[in-house]
Amino acid sequence: MPTRRELANVIRVLSMDAVQLANSGHPGAPMGMADFAEVLWRDFLKYNPANPHWWDRDRFVLSNGHASMLLYSLLHLTGYPLGMDEIKHFRQLGSRTSGHPERDLDIGIETTTGPLGQGLANGVGLALAEKILATHFNRPELPIVDHHTWVFVGDGCLMEGISHEACSLAGTLELGKLIVLYDHNGISIDGNVAGWFADDTPRRFEAYGWQVQSVDGHDADAVAQAIRAAKAETARPSLISCKTVIGWGAPTKAGTKEAHGEPLGVEEVAATKLRFGWTAPPFVVPAELKAAWDHTAAGRAAEAGWQQLYGRYRSAYPQLAEQFERRMANALPTDWAQTRQAALSAAQAVSAPQATRASSQLVLNAIGVALPEFLGGSADLTGSNNTLQKISRSIEPGDDAGNYIHYGVREFGMTAAMSGIALHGGLVPYGGTFLTFSDYARNAVRMAALMHLRVLLVYTHDSIGLGEDGPTHQPIEHLNSLRLIPNLTLWRPADAVESAVAWSEAIEHQSGPSALIFTRQALPQLARTTAALAAIRRGGYVLLDCEGLPESIVLATGSEVSIALEGVKAATAQGRRVRLVSMPCTELFDAQDAAYRESVLPAAVHARVAIEAGTTGLWWRYVGLSGRVIGLDHFGASGKAPDLYRQFGITAEHVLQAILEAIAGET
Repeated sequence: MPTRRELANVIRVLSMDAVQLANSGHPGAPMGMADFAEVLWRDFLKYNPANPHWWDRDRFVLSNGHASMLLYSLLHLTGYPLGMDEIKHFRQLGSRTSGHPERDLDIGIETTTGPLGQGLANGVGLALAEKILATHFNRPELPIVDHHTWVFVGDGCLMEGISHEACSLAGTLELGKLIVLYDHNGISIDGNVAGWFADDTPRRFEAYGWQVQSVDGHDADAVAQAIRAAKAETARPSLISCKTVIGWGAPTKAGTKEAHGEPLGVEEVAATKLRFGWTAPPFVVPAELKAAWDHTAAGRAAEAGWQQLYGRYRSAYPQLAEQFERRMANALPTDWAQTRQAALSAAQAVSAPQATRASSQLVLNAIGVALPEFLGGSADLTGSNNTLQKISRSIEPGDDAGNYIHYGVREFGMTAAMSGIALHGGLVPYGGTFLTFSDYARNAVRMAALMHLRVLLVYTHDSIGLGEDGPTHQPIEHLNSLRLIPNLTLWRPADAVESAVAWSEAIEHQSGPSALIFTRQALPQLARTTAALAAIRRGGYVLLDCEGLPESIVLATGSEVSIALEGVKAATAQGRRVRLVSMPCTELFDAQDAAYRESVLPAAVHARVAIEAGTTGLWWRYVGLSGRVIGLDHFGASGKAPDLYRQFGITAEHVLQAILEAIAGET
């Protein structure tokens, strides 16, 4: 039987060879982490390579994603469908072995990692989802949700501020099944981190309320003992600080920054293999080592045991089992159409002016009762974001039965944790903050979009309309900035009805995150034809039309639709043929067929005006270079909202002037 060190050396050799062949990559971290990875993956991790989608598998996250060859080696060796040809094509176009792991559950990759610290925050979300679902579904002697979340992190992950946000929350919420192994090698791209990262990391995590252990990361017995202690601790998340040597085994580059982010070199690889006594050709794993690594039989047995347990559960609790299966499959309830209509009817019943953040809460109250998987939250702005439903119950230390999380002032951590919740399955997360603070979370928003996750981002106080808090809180560039993110769908509704459609569409949209943008100030409710009502879900539609071909078209979103409406009516009173288009979601409108887009924005009409209380840049593609865009390409000011709108020319009078100028320019 091979020794543990011999088994760990397989990871080291594969990592060296793949990086060397690609002439690109990070060999040092996989080589340093190989010993404790071998202990976890062979002795403790619960998984079935033959079914990577098994619901009760342990979740594993490689937060320090530059060490990707560690993960690819583990997946290949343990029996996942990741062949040696993929290892040979590491970092090559079209390969499943990307430079940093990209979510691919079919081969066992749970989440995309690379931006340091975010995998750790995803892990907090994964562990939180497990704990909530266990509370919702488990019954005495029938723990159908019972798995751990394991995260590997490096020094860089713990330098990033998101690690503080996420790990502080994890300690507060007592995520006892979250176990983090810290590759404490003390080396980053710039060299020895002691000059810029002198934290006492174990004490830092103790202050968060974590169980903390420190071990020699190359001592397999010590690592195993620490993992057993971590699993025995059910009330606190655990950090195991593993002291390692980056590039372990390399004769001249071990322990140096040269082992971090570049190939070791042909001579160094050969010398390292000589030290290991490795004689096999590159990318060939000797049969004895391969057999010792193979986890296929053990994985099938582990899942079979759970399937027997779940069979008993299904017999005892058929309705709960049916709901569990539906939710884990990310399917909506069978009566979703009725729920959607109920939300729309509640919105249609609103007649008085209302802030769309309040309209959003009205819709949430109508939808939430029918979606037990809905998991809300806010970054310390619950009362301002209006994210609390009537049926909301806060999740707190010692009480996991709720459906609402107070994330605290942690926008970045909240957003990345919501991605982890979505990755886990069984819950649909939404979380709120002010739109201007989406900047804090932007990279996590980007990662959710990259992974096509159904994460619902509630952003309120969406413009200078928030008023007196001034330019630090008034978003200007944020709407168009977020629209630039691929796979992100942004809704900016103009009233309660558009808010209801926005929420329903976001819930149904499962191939990417949705940003739901709401106002602080009250907006009037808008009259619509039946056709216009049905067309909201297409992203842009004709709200008010004229007889015949328009002379001018006005496009608006959110709080500016009602302003535009007054300007259009004024132009109509002067005998002008003007069409008003509400464009709550540019992404959906752009996705419509050419015939529909032409029916809304006929190419023959060049006199176009767009109005939105934000930067103007992206609107030129709709109005053309001869059109007009009313917006703000500068920061706001502190003052009452009506005064600010007048000060910056976002008024019906300005809309009328722009319409007339645009028409005159075409004659």
